[in-house]
Amino acid sequence: MMNEPDIEAIKVLLASPKKITIIPHRNPDGDAMGSTLALYHFLVQQQHDAVVLSPNEFPDFLAWLPSSDKVVVFEKDIEKGTQRLQESDLIFTLDFNALHRVGDTMEAVLKTLDKTFIMIDHHQFPDGFAKYTFSDTSYGSTCEMVYHFIQQLDLGNLIDKTVATCIYTGIVTDSGSFRFPATTSTTHRVVADLIDRGVENSAIHNQLFDTSSYNRLQLLGRALQNMKLMPEYKTSYITLSQKELDHFNCQKGDTEGIVNYGLTIDGIDLTAIFIENKDEGIVKISFRSQGSFDVNQFSRSYFGGGGHINAAGGKSVKSLPETIAEFERIVKEVKK
Repeated sequence: MMNEPDIEAIKVLLASPKKITIIPHRNPDGDAMGSTLALYHFLVQQQHDAVVLSPNEFPDFLAWLPSSDKVVVFEKDIEKGTQRLQESDLIFTLDFNALHRVGDTMEAVLKTLDKTFIMIDHHQFPDGFAKYTFSDTSYGSTCEMVYHFIQQLDLGNLIDKTVATCIYTGIVTDSGSFRFPATTSTTHRVVADLIDRGVENSAIHNQLFDTSSYNRLQLLGRALQNMKLMPEYKTSYITLSQKELDHFNCQKGDTEGIVNYGLTIDGIDLTAIFIENKDEGIVKISFRSQGSFDVNQFSRSYFGGGGHINAAGGKSVKSLPETIAEFERIVKEVKK
């Protein structure tokens, strides 16, 4: 839970209408969009002028979320986004704890601001940019933290079906449909309460996981064909080149979740996906593990990233083949 003095201070801040901007991390996922939109709907009920300002576009499979059409995309109109930030009384940062996670351009703007920042996040090693911080790695999702944050403000009555729908979305996506270790009995009690408040859980599941495009399924097929095993190191990995992404007309969000297939193989405790991005000149990397292998530390040490013990991201500025060769070398070294 957030500490009591901070909660009391935030209660005072929110007691009168404010101009509030809510920011998810770059390339926002279900938890980032769910938590920011849940907080947006909660604040709007209290007559605040609230806006969700996403660093870049969010994936289409989240475009059904209530009021997602009102999200302002910083990358599409930097001038408008900058002005909004400069005029804000309060800035919430959700589902990230280091400003570099919003991208260089937006980070540069945020660093110039003398504003009150409030961070709600569940990743390790938070930076100290926020005046008020609710940071706890024991939570499986930022959405679950937003639920408790609202309850701590003694405003749980404002968690209506709309707010609950957004919160449920982040919990179900970041928990791997309730199968990841950070899913607790409290998580299930929260979800039960959300369903009591009107959440249509099966409909949300259908929107998130059971609707796909032909191209996305073809891309998944290619990704699985590209999977390589390093059985003696209990490791697997998948690669997708820019050429392959273009061939299957890859859209934002189409590669979401593919990395998890690598862990379904018997005997594998570390997996990764390497996705070439020619526009940004990088290879984007997602790591997953099970058991005690810490991919947060692994990514921080070798691929300029971070995240959680069993789920993390990173990147490489080397070519795709060079990145793969480096990964194989490091795995052999680390997992001797």
